[in-house]
Amino acid sequence: MSTSLSVITESPSSLDADAIVVGYHSGGETPEPASGARDVDAAFSGGLGTTLSLLGASGAPEEVHTLASLGAVTAPVVVAVGLGPAPRDGAVDSEVLSRAAGAALRSLAARPEGAGRVALALPADTAAEAGSAALGARLGAYSYDRYRTAGRTEPASGRYTSLSVVSGADGAAEAVERAGVLADAVCLTRDLVNTAPADLVPEDLAAAAQEAAAQDGLAIEVLDERALAEGGYGGLTGVGQGSVNPPRLVRLAHSHPKATKTIAFVGKGITFDSGGLSLKPAGSMDWMKSDMAGAAAVLAAMRAIAALELKVNVVGYLAVAENMPSGTAQRPSDVLSIYGGKTVEVLNTDAEGRLVMADALVRAQEDGPDLIVDIATLTGAQLVALGARVFAVMANGDEVREQVTAAAGTAGEAAWPMPLPAELRSGLDSSVADIANVSAERWGGMLSAGVFLKEFIEEGVAWAHLDIAGPSFNQGGPHGYTPKGGTGAGTRTLVRLAEEYAAM
Repeated sequence: MSTSLSVITESPSSLDADAIVVGYHSGGETPEPASGARDVDAAFSGGLGTTLSLLGASGAPEEVHTLASLGAVTAPVVVAVGLGPAPRDGAVDSEVLSRAAGAALRSLAARPEGAGRVALALPADTAAEAGSAALGARLGAYSYDRYRTAGRTEPASGRYTSLSVVSGADGAAEAVERAGVLADAVCLTRDLVNTAPADLVPEDLAAAAQEAAAQDGLAIEVLDERALAEGGYGGLTGVGQGSVNPPRLVRLAHSHPKATKTIAFVGKGITFDSGGLSLKPAGSMDWMKSDMAGAAAVLAAMRAIAALELKVNVVGYLAVAENMPSGTAQRPSDVLSIYGGKTVEVLNTDAEGRLVMADALVRAQEDGPDLIVDIATLTGAQLVALGARVFAVMANGDEVREQVTAAAGTAGEAAWPMPLPAELRSGLDSSVADIANVSAERWGGMLSAGVFLKEFIEEGVAWAHLDIAGPSFNQGGPHGYTPKGGTGAGTRTLVRLAEEYAAM
């Protein structure tokens, strides 16, 4: 069921809704109602903070308490969520606000009766605050229930019919509309990542891209296995040759008649990664349906860019294959010829993502972009280095790395700049080919993978690499607006970069 998103200006206490979400701050003897909650506090005769204190509320970020209104307000339920200390400048941090809204909506989803119509009386004194609250709420309301049987109770989060942001700020409607577009994109990425791999083989992901192109006016080109072989795309062909489901390379394009800049996004789309003949252990394989999260993020970002009608030319590549072991699979010590002619010795078939990405990166440079950004669930070493919530940003220039990292922060995503040490290149030397796909050295696996990709970028081309291996799939419990499973990591960063280039 789709969820509508709107801005309203009515008094929260008299809204005809199933639940009202309000915020409160920590720091005083009792929690302090935040901006947006004061009308509801007045309806409780100024006792909302005292009531929350009796329930043990401290005001810590994302702390949630649910109250029966008992007629004090029109809505039967009031959901109060912590926002931390009151900001000195009056503006609540956008990510704090988004996560709080997400936590509140998740708490409503856990209620057996759910909540069809939810009003957000969170701080929304500015358009930016209204947009942050809307984004967090929509992301927190997400559920994936494709495989739930008809006899099983539908998750309450799937029964939201409307989310309304209470705000009188100038530009609030536009900010909330943009938040809806971003949320739709992130949720599309999540849906694709959460899909069972039997239902999302390379041909299926290419079909999803074709459907998106038709709906959003994107130009599209799909290369099948024959075209890939004839075109010399040895990375995609080599990785995909062990599967009965052949590879695809998808090219999507958004064009604007007034654009002066062009950017290219390249996404890794391994729809399932068994490791190939270098087979993964079972414990490392059960979430490998998520190995196409980079391609999903590119597809979803392209849809958002088209919906926002951004004044920039954007090309998106999805390098899609399934990495399986079989009698036709590539072998360790095979040599592949990447698109453009450079040869790679495959020493480990589980380092397959960099092979398909190399093909797509070389192809993307033919579009003459001002910037190339690739996004991939590339290495387990990313988890070791940065954990499950922060993705890495590497680049072939300090300015590019800083620009992309800053864009991620503005978009509300946790990213950290990482180097590409030149000395790691020697570890990728091959005795028979131009380069090997894994390093002979044990350490720095995330960085050496980035160094490998850099070999396929021509001098003078601005390029950044995002390793989202951990943040793309939440194996732990939900938090803030992030559910268990697919997270949509990187999607908002790509859209933000497009917005920045559109403004140049």
